[in-house]
Amino acid sequence: MKTQKVTHQSSLPSNTRNKLVLRWTRKRFSPRILIDRTIETTAIVSLLLTGFSGVGAMACWGLEIIETNANPNIIISGWQYQKNRSLGVMLVSFSAFLGSSLVGASLSIQRDKF
Repeated sequence: MKTQKVTHQSSLPSNTRNKLVLRWTRKRFSPRILIDRTIETTAIVSLLLTGFSGVGAMACWGLEIIETNANPNIIISGWQYQKNRSLGVMLVSFSAFLGSSLVGASLSIQRDKF
């Protein structure tokens, strides 16, 4: 983050002018910071979504087993669809995590000029 330092000296006597220096820092917009934060946020959110989808898939799998044991006449359980949906979300979000991590790593390597 680049900052610009501005010093202002007033028309005070010389003995107090040296003590009084006002410094203002102004933050500039940097697209690199925006890209880095977007990639970082995407990686974190996709990893969290992967974990929650995995827990949801395991819960649906357990409920599917319970429902099948309770009524053996059920061929296709409603929990099976939920389980497959959770596994699909888990796969997509994990691939989003891997992709955003790869893009972030390649940008940092390119920036460091290895």
